[in-house]
Amino acid sequence: MKRLLPLLVLCGCTLGPDYKRPQLELPAQYPEPAPAAAQALAPQWWQLYSDKTLDGLIDTAQKANADVRLAAARVQEAEGALREARAALFPEVTGSYTYARSRVSTVASPPVPPGFPLIRPNHTLAASTNFELDFWGRFARASEAARANLFGAQYARDTVQLSLAGAITQAYFALRSLDAQLAVLENAIRVRRESLDIAQARLDAGLASELDVHQARGALYDALVQKRDAVRNRALVEHQLGLLTGKMDLKLASGELFALPLAPVPPPGLPSALLERRPDIRQAEENLVAANAQIGIARAAMFPAITLTGVAGGQSAELGDLLTSGAKIWTVGFGLALPLFDAGRRAARVDQATARREQAVAGYQRAVETGFREVADALVNVEQSGDSEAELKQRLDAARAALELSTLRYEKGYSPYLEVLDAQRNANDAELAYVRNRQARLAFSVDLMKALGGGWNSGTEPELRKQR
Repeated sequence: MKRLLPLLVLCGCTLGPDYKRPQLELPAQYPEPAPAAAQALAPQWWQLYSDKTLDGLIDTAQKANADVRLAAARVQEAEGALREARAALFPEVTGSYTYARSRVSTVASPPVPPGFPLIRPNHTLAASTNFELDFWGRFARASEAARANLFGAQYARDTVQLSLAGAITQAYFALRSLDAQLAVLENAIRVRRESLDIAQARLDAGLASELDVHQARGALYDALVQKRDAVRNRALVEHQLGLLTGKMDLKLASGELFALPLAPVPPPGLPSALLERRPDIRQAEENLVAANAQIGIARAAMFPAITLTGVAGGQSAELGDLLTSGAKIWTVGFGLALPLFDAGRRAARVDQATARREQAVAGYQRAVETGFREVADALVNVEQSGDSEAELKQRLDAARAALELSTLRYEKGYSPYLEVLDAQRNANDAELAYVRNRQARLAFSVDLMKALGGGWNSGTEPELRKQR
């Protein structure tokens, strides 16, 4: 055995492929360039919108949201799994104490010598170990997989936090947009009430027909229905924010949409930088690392399991003699278990692990490609919605002027009320479109910040994550 152990140590190795990041073909740059004056993205990117209410909602959510707590608990679970996997690299020592009294037979062969006690006590105090040597790297690969699973759980938690901040920010912008739409609709209701009064007065004076009054009344109720829909939608968005923040009784006062600043567009950088800037991509890579390590675990199971066993302690009839030199007992053993026939079961497990690695490669590639597309889409949306705002402002100014002229012409009797109705609808639609475009601009800026990782990057990772 003494000659065999050095040979086994020299032959020991870690089976399975070592991890190498897949080489993916990425474009040199995004299709849509970012503004030259863009600034770097901070981890608390939502503070760029300078809204204390929004800051408070996100801060509350990061502490109380169920998805965040769930992700944090999974990190704790993965930490425990890593400690367990690392513990397998070390021997487990168990201490035991037993006491027994036994009686020997007087008629058994050989016979009991005269004067020999028939009832004998026995005290045993011992430490024992059973240690499987990791010659083939099975436990090392298991530790590698557990470490990757821990990193993946941490990245998943970061992804949840980023997604949560984005969801709250966009829901908050939707709430402020509905506040602005309600203001537009309340003004439209006021204008249409005035128009109804004018139409009724003209009817009473014999200057208009009942058709004008009915048209004015229909337009008023149309605006009232639109307002009711906006009130309902605002309540639903408020409920959504309550769910996201963990405050189901959340109530928010009305706010001003156009008081929210348009955050500067962050620089997208090179597409290859996404590999380090998005936690979901890093999570997909850690899934690949873990799947790669599982191949080594499966391969190691095809080789002999080498086990060392040992017992050391004391045994005596009297408790006080347990620690004396004469009571010493010890046993040292060496075992080897070699799979001889399993009908291809272990080889099939290697094939399964290899296939799971290919699945993880595809998942990693999909995560990278999705990230690239999301950044490219967000850049287009940010630019186009910004260009649209100037055009929508021109449309709004023209619609307001047309409404003013058509109302004046109707009051003077130069045009029918239908012209006023069309002008009111156009002005109302133009106002709402302008408001919704501002919400879209804000939402698209959030999309871009999320797509770029929200200020997250691997350079800010804890030291444990950098260990490989």
